[in-house]
Amino acid sequence: MIPVKGFAGKRVAIFGLGRSGLSAARALKAGGAEPLLWDDKPASVMAATRERFTVENLKNADWSEIDALMLSPGVPLTHPEPHWTVKLAQDAGVPVIGDIELFAQTLAALPEHKRPKVVAITGTNGKSTTTALIGHILKAAGKDVHVGGNIGVGVLDLPEMHAGSVYVIETSSYQLDLVHSFRPDVAVLTNFSPDHLDRHGGMDGYIRAKKRLFMNQTAAQVAVIGADDDWSAALISEMRVASPVKLVPVSARRTLGQGVYALNGVLYDGTGPRARQIIDLKTVRTLTGRHNWQNAACAYAACRALGLEPDVIVAGMRSFPGLDHRMQEIGRIGKVRFINDSKATNADAARQAMSSYDRFFWIAGGVAKAGGIQDLRDLFPRIKHAFLIGEAAELFEKTIGKDAACTQSRHLFTAVAQAYAEAEKSGREEIVLFSPACASFDQFTDFEARGDAFKQAVKEISGSILTGETLAGR
Repeated sequence: MIPVKGFAGKRVAIFGLGRSGLSAARALKAGGAEPLLWDDKPASVMAATRERFTVENLKNADWSEIDALMLSPGVPLTHPEPHWTVKLAQDAGVPVIGDIELFAQTLAALPEHKRPKVVAITGTNGKSTTTALIGHILKAAGKDVHVGGNIGVGVLDLPEMHAGSVYVIETSSYQLDLVHSFRPDVAVLTNFSPDHLDRHGGMDGYIRAKKRLFMNQTAAQVAVIGADDDWSAALISEMRVASPVKLVPVSARRTLGQGVYALNGVLYDGTGPRARQIIDLKTVRTLTGRHNWQNAACAYAACRALGLEPDVIVAGMRSFPGLDHRMQEIGRIGKVRFINDSKATNADAARQAMSSYDRFFWIAGGVAKAGGIQDLRDLFPRIKHAFLIGEAAELFEKTIGKDAACTQSRHLFTAVAQAYAEAEKSGREEIVLFSPACASFDQFTDFEARGDAFKQAVKEISGSILTGETLAGR
């Protein structure tokens, strides 16, 4: 745990008692603060009571005695409208912060010679893979590394900060909306595409939230920014004029005059006087596809900014095991390979996986995001048959139907069984790609539970085939 500094003797209200809320309460208490907890869910309040925290309905609290509101990232800050706790805090002149800001203020309170290095990663797609890859490369190089934030361990649940270590932190737009003083040594933005627009009031608000990652950086820090979408390219141009930070553009589509880029999977370091070839990423099984080439380019640039030599970075990339639910090959039945890309919660994320295969049987659906899958139309000819699940099944069939065969499977196990049966008929090597292009909340608690259900379905179907059992009725 990281005891929070700067709040000793102060009262900090905390609303939202999920992982980040309770983690912040423990860290604040360890640092000498008096956390005051509340949640709309009785079960969450009971959990806080069991840990002997002070629990009080914040609607009835005296906000003149509260020094800060720590808001869990899932609670609306501005849209569709500010949460009632935010309104009360603003009326009382109380700052509204999040767990990343608590981390930032604790970091700033340390003497400079005791501070670790911090790498922070954000972006619509690829941030988890990029975070994990940077962490893996640094660990493989023998560094004292701690990875967390929006991935795995909550940021305040990481070990107490100390000199010589590196903290690799994934940050979401929700978390960045709540930062004020965060200043990472290396800040990485993978890309932009429309996402969470309801929470940010549109694309402009979403971009503003992400840009907060760079707002406190100085000439002593580095910003690594993907250049392959128009929004990111515009940000690069803006920062070249207005920011003192050292800027490293990254691309997986084109040569950059100064930056790191991948052409047809071959990674080049173009930050020096002459570009040099670093690695052919097509030889790294866990970094398949153009989106992963961009992730690798971002990770390379970040690790170089921390002083690692190219050959050390390459060795780390080659041993990277990949992440669960991100284009993860989970096995095969006969000639049929199954790819778990449950993390693809929007169309742009699904595009990354779909673009990596010439032909595939596609399992998709769930809670559709704004725009659905219209933007994937150019990839529909690659679909041999689509098996559709969840709320979006009917909508997706209307979108795909003229370009590819579709079946409304409705449920995931049914979709996996049907996709396998169709793929197996061809007698050739085939791919069943589970890349939903949707949120999971209609049938699953999160994308991880959804991905685990896909794995279990493949396992059960494989077992049924081995034992000769029937799949009917599932």
